[in-house]
This record gives sequence, structure tokens and C-alpha cells, in this order.
Amino acid sequence: MITVREKVRFVETDLMGVVHHSNYFRWFEMGRVEHLRQAGVLLTDLLADGIVVPITHVDCQYRASAKFDDYILIETTLEEVSPVKMIFTYKVIKEVDGVLLATGSTQNLFTDNNGKIIRLSRKYYDKLQMSRDTKK
Repeated sequence: MITVREKVRFVETDLMGVVHHSNYFRWFEMGRVEHLRQAGVLLTDLLADGIVVPITHVDCQYRASAKFDDYILIETTLEEVSPVKMIFTYKVIKEVDGVLLATGSTQNLFTDNNGKIIRLSRKYYDKLQMSRDTKK
């Protein structure tokens, strides 16, 4: 698991003064990208090698509301990785009191630039598998 710390921006809130629900998906992406980075897999390298990682499933369960200026922690875990897909889970927590704000998951496939599912090369797969095994 890796943790990303963020501060809720005013632009992320709605007319009710709480974080708009769509921002949780952005936060999931921030955690996922950082998890890949820490595993030694950069999205720019994947793209340069003609590998795209579209999301094929996403879900989020909202538990409590975050507000402007709250500090949040985005905990991201690579739950499953295979040569054709990866599944991440997420927890978004309010830092000050540990309140669980949301949980969720995403599934990404590995495709070529035309959207055809491909098998990830060992160059990347081994790094992802190692990061998953060492984070357990």
C-alpha cells in the first residue's frame, strides 16, 4: 500500500460546501499513478511503448464528506496484477481524525493504441508483481 497526502481545494467542493463526488475518482487516479511510479512503472514509458491502461471498471462507496481545506490520505493497494489487467483498491481518509471518507476499486486492462487487449511485457509485469508482493 502507498499513501498520498492531499489538501482539498475549493474548486473540488460543491454548492453544499463538501467535496463533489467526482473528485474521488481523480484521487483514485493520483494514488494509482503514484503506486505505479513507486513500482518503477511510469505512464509515460508505457505510452511510449504503445501500452494504454484504460479503466474497465470503477466503483466508490461514499462514507462521509470531506470539506475545503481538509487534508486527506489516499491509500492505494495493488490487489491483483496479471499480464492483462490490474486491480487497485482505495481508501480515502480524513487525516485529522482518521474518518473513512470513501472506499473504492478500479480495474485497468493493458491494451495497444487500438484498444486491443495485450499481454504486458516482463519488463513491466515483473516490477508490478514485485511491488504487490512486497506491499503485502
